Amino acid sequence: MAISIRRVGETKDRLGEGPVWDAESQRLFWVDSLAGLLHRLDPMSGAREDFAVPAPVGSLALCRSGGAILSLRDGFHRYDFASGEARPVALLGINHPNVRLNDGKVDRQGRFLAGTMHINRQPEEKVLGGLYRLEADGAATLLLEDIATTNGPCFSPDGRILYVADSSRQVIWACDYDTETGTPSRQRVFADLKPLNTAPDGATVDAEGHLWSALVRTGQIGRFAPDGRLVQRIDMPVTYPTSLSFGGPGLDVLYVTSISASTRYVAPEPEAGGLFAIEGLGVTGLPEPRFAG
Repeated sequence: MAISIRRVGETKDRLGEGPVWDAESQRLFWVDSLAGLLHRLDPMSGAREDFAVPAPVGSLALCRSGGAILSLRDGFHRYDFASGEARPVALLGINHPNVRLNDGKVDRQGRFLAGTMHINRQPEEKVLGGLYRLEADGAATLLLEDIATTNGPCFSPDGRILYVADSSRQVIWACDYDTETGTPSRQRVFADLKPLNTAPDGATVDAEGHLWSALVRTGQIGRFAPDGRLVQRIDMPVTYPTSLSFGGPGLDVLYVTSISASTRYVAPEPEAGGLFAIEGLGVTGLPEPRFAG
């Protein structure tokens, strides 16, 4: 089967991010970070609901008990779809106008990991923030520091390797991940994207243990083998793809979000900012866990 790419619906996000496929409801969730919108889509019927959330929003995680956890500027917040309220769960105490919480993912045990981005940073300025872990009881712990723009946290199929990117440094790291404690160690370079003249953005891991990353500066999706080799590149119909998630009943559709006009990038294509579905890849993803809290 040949690979095909199609636009899904008519959304035009300023900064589409954080797609999450919910196997339980068979729906796709994602956000427009700058517009403060959370989208919920039923791909079978095409029905979509939009929920207003505080902007900027970096990512979301669905909760086992209902609702969602949002990574907002100042920390983690619990969102109730019925009331439309977002209430703080864990504030990180980073009171800096250029630092906000960004991309995140739930580990296999139900903990939510999300990291910060520090924009407009001067060369001599210390990087603030890092990668944080949110526990079911609401406790937040700083795991990794010195990440200027956190993107693409995701886990190997057995949950024992944590991948996380720094888009500013154009690198994806791998860490050993203690599944009992949720603690990363032995941080090392998994893939250096500088030779590709691009940067890694959102990411996910397929059932074969390969990492898929949105190559945001070159309009491509890249597939990396477990040893870090780039083994496949797919050209997207838009300049700035941002993040991705496997979905569909068979987890064989790769949904991709994109940028129309962010604070940094403005895309020329009319369909930029849209949601896209890539089919015919010949691989499947893994079910995304829900946050345990």
